[in-house]
Amino acid sequence: MRIIIAGAGDVGFHLARLLVQENHDITLIEKNADKLKYAAEHLDIATLKGNSISYNVLEEANVAKSDLVIAVTSSEESNITTAIIAKNLGAKKTIARISNVEFLLRKERFDLEKLGIDEIISPETLAAREIKRLLKEVAVTDSFEFDRGLLSLAGIHVESGSPIADKTIAEAATFNPDKNFLTVAILRKNETIIPRGDVTFRVGDHVYFITQPEGMERILELSPRKRKRIKNVMLLGGNQVGFHTARKLSTRFNVKLIDDNKERCFELADQLTETLVIHGDGRNVELLEEEGLDQMDAFIAVTDNSETNIISCLMAKNHGVQKTIAMVENMDYIHLSQNIGVDTMINKKLIAANFIFRYIRKGSVVSLTSLHGVDVEVVEFEVSEKSKLQGLTLKDISFPRNAIVGGVVRNGNGLTVTGDFVFAVRDRVVVVTKPECIAKVESYF
Repeated sequence: MRIIIAGAGDVGFHLARLLVQENHDITLIEKNADKLKYAAEHLDIATLKGNSISYNVLEEANVAKSDLVIAVTSSEESNITTAIIAKNLGAKKTIARISNVEFLLRKERFDLEKLGIDEIISPETLAAREIKRLLKEVAVTDSFEFDRGLLSLAGIHVESGSPIADKTIAEAATFNPDKNFLTVAILRKNETIIPRGDVTFRVGDHVYFITQPEGMERILELSPRKRKRIKNVMLLGGNQVGFHTARKLSTRFNVKLIDDNKERCFELADQLTETLVIHGDGRNVELLEEEGLDQMDAFIAVTDNSETNIISCLMAKNHGVQKTIAMVENMDYIHLSQNIGVDTMINKKLIAANFIFRYIRKGSVVSLTSLHGVDVEVVEFEVSEKSKLQGLTLKDISFPRNAIVGGVVRNGNGLTVTGDFVFAVRDRVVVVTKPECIAKVESYF
């Protein structure tokens, strides 16, 4: 595909990095010379200095022959204008990053396709949706359901006291007698491992499994953390991410939102009728204690200050809160979460880039997700009549070493498969793969 990306910030750069691994023809437009130089030095892409709302710049980027234009600059107005102009100059599809969520909340009233915008994304609302997904289970650090739970992905910490600590995957098979879950990835410090049977689980590892519904209980038994249903949530930060998170969570949980801006608190209280909004400094430990921090099941920090978010989550952990999520601006921080005690760190720009990446996937991809801080993609493919897999057994497939079949959904049943499993048309196959292997894996489908 010929793809033009407007904006070389975190979203644009990460998106370009993902797409270039699949040999797409990428042109990156950016006004800032330093950002453009950095991208040119680190990625094998074409770069163009200029403003993406300029007809001349877009024409120089050969917009008329582009399959997709993605506008992800820091300016909502520029993104909307870029998408409209690009579509009118011949771009097949356009995506614009927006911050005004009225476009999302009232999609039925705004027919943006008539203007020339095929898709809009909001990093803030995507981050809120991701936080809601992460709150499913205290003992599980990450989770994702395929085909309404017929197969699930679950992540746990290997801690002191875990029954699998210092055992190889082959040795740990005794904890999985029914073979209804499979180890598919291990994050060890900053290294992502696609495991085989001789890999040993170590204390401090973050381990991911693909499981059938009945396998989830056994996975939770591998973590010494007490299983507990989340009821009470404390949310630090009343910005757009905080607002959307509270709006999504308040329908299921008791949510307390704390922000240090008094006027903003009054606005939030009017808009979030099911959320208890508290004016105060979230860095004040006494305030948090007075508001019942010790009784919280989850603590989420989404202020605009990454360090405040990390430190407040660590403080919440020190008060016995079992589930913590911190939003960070620096993507390099995400890997630290496994080492310093915060359960999950998220970056809204990274989430947005991954969402766009999923949007433009082609072939037989049914769903795709990323794991925070882990260098893998989890992809669900469907076997078609033209797929190379049809009629082959799992052991006959020469998958790259950095990819693994986690499970298959067939006829309404989730299956964790062995080497003798034979693939058939309409099977939905969940694959965990490092990004550089996606294109080769996709060729089988």
